[in-house]
Amino acid sequence: MVQDPQRIDLSLEPLDDYVVVQPTDEEAETRTGLIIPASAEALCRTGIVTAIGAEASGIETGDKVLFPKDAGFEVRLHGAEVKVLRRDELIARVHD
Repeated sequence: MVQDPQRIDLSLEPLDDYVVVQPTDEEAETRTGLIIPASAEALCRTGIVTAIGAEASGIETGDKVLFPKDAGFEVRLHGAEVKVLRRDELIARVHD
């Protein structure tokens, strides 16, 4: 569960086209009602954008995004895991 994305981005300011994403550990439900735990999803993750670099266009803080599980760099801030990714590594914006 995302705690307070505004607090986390105070310690890390991405440069250029990098973005900071706080991964979420949500369950996914298929159209047939099957619930897939986040740990079982092998290829993609979702997260909340907490900070963006000056050259990262088309994305805003607070956006929920989809990104490859192995993309970017993992960083721990205030005990929480965040990912630092290039803007072009983001696959999609998720609308709930």
